[in-house]
Amino acid sequence: MEFSQHDLQQLDKSFRAQLVNSLSGFKSANLLGSQNKLGQTNLAIISSVFHLGADPALVGFIMRPHSVPRHSLENILATGFYTLNQVNNAIWQAAHQTSARYESDESEFDMVGLTPQYLNGFEAPFVEQCHIKYGVELQSTQTLVNQTELVIGEIKHIYLPNNALMADGFIDLASVGTVTVSGLDCYSTTTPLSRLSYAKPHQAVKPLDVSGDIIK
Repeated sequence: MEFSQHDLQQLDKSFRAQLVNSLSGFKSANLLGSQNKLGQTNLAIISSVFHLGADPALVGFIMRPHSVPRHSLENILATGFYTLNQVNNAIWQAAHQTSARYESDESEFDMVGLTPQYLNGFEAPFVEQCHIKYGVELQSTQTLVNQTELVIGEIKHIYLPNNALMADGFIDLASVGTVTVSGLDCYSTTTPLSRLSYAKPHQAVKPLDVSGDIIK
């Protein structure tokens, strides 16, 4: 089957959205936590988080066009702080429900049964039920060619279980039940194949276990 650019333009809007969203494969599923200056909390699931740099520790995500109220983006622009919380296999259905269009005075935390958590005085709520989470300070926003918003922030606090962190800094996401999302609505658990050794020219890579040791 083939879709030309012309074919894509003729497709039903929802079909096209599902098709194109599926093309990028499995994506991270994160809950974006924020609050306004009055303390009204907001929680939204996003699948566009990406690593931007390690020193400083920068992370980015894409927000849909601000043509309708985007409570999360409005909160981030107003306060400068937000949290990213990885979705796990115990809360994936509640996480998905946060995509419903609640009113600005309705907290998704309350609506879906998740718990806001405030840690070390950070200015935005984390999700208590998430195992891996981090607090982020806004650094930059940019409007892109399709009017989506690129949001870039610096990581200020990271929280994760001790047993998920390997000696070399690798995080074993599968050990804490982190899930992925494909398309707009399909959630999957992960089964690692293995880690691989650092790639060098003319040398075969070697399989590593989760701690980074060569599998013999």
